[in-house]
Amino acid sequence: MRIADVLKNKGAGVLTVGPDMSVADLLASLVTRNVGAMVVVADGAPVGIVSERDVVRRLHEFGADLLARPVSDIMTAEVITCTPGDDLDSLSALMTTNRVRHVPVLENGHLSGIVSIGDVVKTRMEQLEAHQEQLEAYITQG
Repeated sequence: MRIADVLKNKGAGVLTVGPDMSVADLLASLVTRNVGAMVVVADGAPVGIVSERDVVRRLHEFGADLLARPVSDIMTAEVITCTPGDDLDSLSALMTTNRVRHVPVLENGHLSGIVSIGDVVKTRMEQLEAHQEQLEAYITQG
């Protein structure tokens, strides 16, 4: 299965923030939209990714002052990405190797989606259920 198939099922919408947005505003957006990460975009291009985990890790360093700081101070600038043509097995390995939970999808250098570890698990479970149904149908048909 390709990443394009995953995006077809889940949708290709990507929530983004600017690098100058405050961490307090970022947190409000994460809560309001019920997501764990957002892609940081400047001048129409992805420049980073920021997650709840980034906030927690930096809270120890900056304390309450963190809320007033810009997202660019806490984002991960080296973003692991994939393309719509990549396969799900490769993405699973990429996420595991790099210990990331969210991977932006780039097509011709433009942001075209985002895949989370939850999307990968859901897709895998759907594949397993479909495979089980096929096997059961084969067995009962004799």
